[in-house]
Amino acid sequence: MFSVYGMQGRLFRGSMEQLRQVGGVGALARSHSVLPVAQEGRDRLAESSGMFVESEANKPASRTVGGDDSRRNALSAYTDTRAGSTSRQPLTRVSDVMSRQIITLKDSATVLQAWQILSDQGVGQAPVVDATDHLVGLLTRADLLKPERLPSPDSHALAWRALMMQNVKEIMVTPVPSVAPDSDIRRVAQVLLDTGLPGLPVVDEAGGVAGFISRSDILRAVVTDPPLDLWG
Repeated sequence: MFSVYGMQGRLFRGSMEQLRQVGGVGALARSHSVLPVAQEGRDRLAESSGMFVESEANKPASRTVGGDDSRRNALSAYTDTRAGSTSRQPLTRVSDVMSRQIITLKDSATVLQAWQILSDQGVGQAPVVDATDHLVGLLTRADLLKPERLPSPDSHALAWRALMMQNVKEIMVTPVPSVAPDSDIRRVAQVLLDTGLPGLPVVDEAGGVAGFISRSDILRAVVTDPPLDLWG
């Protein structure tokens, strides 16, 4: 389940398909057209690109030409090496991979304060919250460094000072999409592709920030044991 939050609170709540039809949400204006979803709930785009792999149990037995076992395809060989191993539970939900260290920015912060927090914490983005700690936006380093926002190199020092004293509300992404902890990771990945955002805030029912899921979190899950379930 996805939600959209802005300065006035929650503006939207619904499925990924419904979210893709919402215009003007952060980078959503650049999103792709709405794609159909198969009856079983799989994205047709993902299926056509080979993201979903048929399980070995449902595949017909492969024939070996000339009796040469070395010609078996990579998936069959991998499955053979896993035979008899202990079954592992795959990662499927946002709560399985999200960052639980909550780093947020107050909507009263200045650009300078925000930059210092992002730098000190070693992160490239952070959700922005209001005085009641409810999500209102997202600020990224890319937003801070957009060329059109920066004074020219020969600008007076006062121009740079004015930039640093700006309120984060003037440059943050808002409204911003967010996701519930029990959402499917694959659908989060699709929303990140649609919006161009580096990640999504993870929020609870009340709109409080419970964590953050980034592209890096998803990629890290792909190469971590137990594996991310990309084709389950």
